[in-house]
Amino acid sequence: MKLNWYLPVLLSAGLLACSQSVANSTAASKTAANAAPAAADHKPGFEQYVAGLKKEATERGYPAALVKQVFANLQHYKSAVVADKKQPEFVETLDTYLPKRISKQRITLARKFYKEHQTELASIGKKYGVQPRFIMALWALESSFGKVMGNYSVPSALATLAYDGRREAFFRKEFFLALDILAAGHVSLPEMKGSWAGAMGQSQFMPSAFMAYAQDGDGDGHINIWQSRMDAWASMANYLKTEGWDQSLTWGRQVRLPAEFDLSLVIPKGSKDRAQWLQWWAQSERSLAEWQALGVRTTAGGALPKRDIRAALVMPDDEHGRVYLAYSNYQTLMHWNRSYYFVTSVGYLADLIISED
Repeated sequence: MKLNWYLPVLLSAGLLACSQSVANSTAASKTAANAAPAAADHKPGFEQYVAGLKKEATERGYPAALVKQVFANLQHYKSAVVADKKQPEFVETLDTYLPKRISKQRITLARKFYKEHQTELASIGKKYGVQPRFIMALWALESSFGKVMGNYSVPSALATLAYDGRREAFFRKEFFLALDILAAGHVSLPEMKGSWAGAMGQSQFMPSAFMAYAQDGDGDGHINIWQSRMDAWASMANYLKTEGWDQSLTWGRQVRLPAEFDLSLVIPKGSKDRAQWLQWWAQSERSLAEWQALGVRTTAGGALPKRDIRAALVMPDDEHGRVYLAYSNYQTLMHWNRSYYFVTSVGYLADLIISED
């Protein structure tokens, strides 16, 4: 998501006139004050911006009834703008993040649903080549087992963030993809609810992800990731499969490093985009045998598995935190959400779902 539309800030003439007389400074300040509203006027109001969206929707050929319905109900969500710009109040570590994301209650529920729906999950897992425990982990973490999907009207949220301008191109594109979904009849406008950013349904797909990966898991002819958990599960599995999931592997493993380990072998943090991150991955990736020779061990201090697997080294909290050997499925999860913390939480919960404790 990329946003970049800012209004020019007019400098007060009074600030630039320190050596002038008080009278001149006051006059300059009044001039600047009068000029400020004119600059603000350069940005249209939300209603004017929406009128432009409506004109484009009509030109694109959407059904008149759909255009009328959507645009009659569009509203500006100030809270979505605030959420988009909100900065975290403190720095998280995995030690603080994981207990909040993977509570005892969430583990218990994940295991319960995993057992209750084993037949359906196994069918989807077999069809798409994805271990069911990862489908369950994503379902748990993205929408709390389909219970927390957001209550924002998706078209309104997307129009709001497009208007805000920080990532206009992205959200404007998502807005029209949302109209495509409505035009196809997969969901009604009142049902099309999501997060403040427009992430939808039990899988929390953006409209672009829906168009690329969504599946009719229950075979009713519609793709409803809001009401049908089978559709949501199949869609999540199809996402993973499409992005290269290998069901013969897990996601990775936590490991221990020897003293004086060469930290240049670790994937750096702070990549500007996925392409750069993948370049860093390629520089770090080695076989398990090579990592073994470099002194990397299991958390218990034992030898790494003797399997022909390549892995990269990840340290979400630098040398003072946990260390992971990440397998190719880690890359797929990072495509879903390019966050070490998110990927670790998915893998960690997926492991706990089938563990014995």
